[in-house]
Amino acid sequence: MKLMVRPAARAGWMLALIALSVAQAGAENGSATRSWTFDGLAPGQLPAEFVVGTLYDGRPAGEWKVLQTDRAKSPPHVLGQLAGKGAEHAYKTVLINGTGASDIDLQVSFLPIEGKADMGGGLIWRATDDRNYYLTRANPLEQNIRIYRVSKGVRHLLLNFDQIIDVKQWHTLHVITRGDRIQVLYDEKPVFDLRDETFKEGKIGLWTKSDAITYFDDLQFQMLK
Repeated sequence: MKLMVRPAARAGWMLALIALSVAQAGAENGSATRSWTFDGLAPGQLPAEFVVGTLYDGRPAGEWKVLQTDRAKSPPHVLGQLAGKGAEHAYKTVLINGTGASDIDLQVSFLPIEGKADMGGGLIWRATDDRNYYLTRANPLEQNIRIYRVSKGVRHLLLNFDQIIDVKQWHTLHVITRGDRIQVLYDEKPVFDLRDETFKEGKIGLWTKSDAITYFDDLQFQMLK
């Protein structure tokens, strides 16, 4: 007996196969767009794909965890870096597995909480590990925004932009990369537009330094074609 397949059924099968192929590709290559509000996790946890770096002496690079606070930008939770002690060059980092990419659109909101030696926070991208990456950070104590190339754990300043940073408000850092071009916006105001070809691709992450305690919220990541 010959099995007859109606056009509508055939189309349904084709759509199902396409959807399955897309799902498999997404599982293999990672989602092209991801976001983290941290609201689906219990306080004290860390998203499974977030990996805390190590300091120069081998200790964990900070105390990163989700917490509930009425100061959240999108309540009720934020991701906090809560270790309030650290040497001058103690870089507190967390990298995110599954985000390896070259051309990206990346942004995060941050709220400076405390810090005497340092304050504020930053975004990491194209990280090969917690010693090699690009970094842009905002520092309310210095009242500036900077972009660095970090190689073998040593920062190399690329550009500086003086900016008044209110510690009582949430702010946004936004990075767009295409090839060797890097654009950085602060509160959606363009501050840097430069070219550097040291790092070709890598993971994204978050960063603080020394004794800075900082809250992060609404992290958004998109791979660009």
